[in-house]
Parts: sequence; C-alpha cells; structure tokens
Amino acid sequence: MKIPGLSFSWKRALGVTKVKRDIARATGIPTTKAGLERKVGKMLIDAVLGGKRR
Repeated sequence: MKIPGLSFSWKRALGVTKVKRDIARATGIPTTKAGLERKVGKMLIDAVLGGKRR
C-alpha cells in the first residue's frame, strides 16, 4: 500500500541522478533521451541551414 505524496527513488538515494547531472554539465551532452534528441536535431538543422536561423 502506497502513501500518497511519498515516493522513493533508489537512483536518487545512491546518487546516480547527481552524477548524471554533473556529467551533463561538464561535457555539455544531455543524458536524457529528449535532451539528446533536441541537441542532435539542432545540430542537424544548423548544418543544413548553415547555422543561420531566424
């Protein structure tokens, strides 16, 4: 039985979340799927359009 509003994350308890965040900040490469797709998509658009947007 769950208690409403209370959750437990083993990744946060072990510090996995902080390590991933620190790696992403240091390298400039997102560790989430959506963030990585957004970064790659922007790079492709910039390559096709020559970096001139707007």
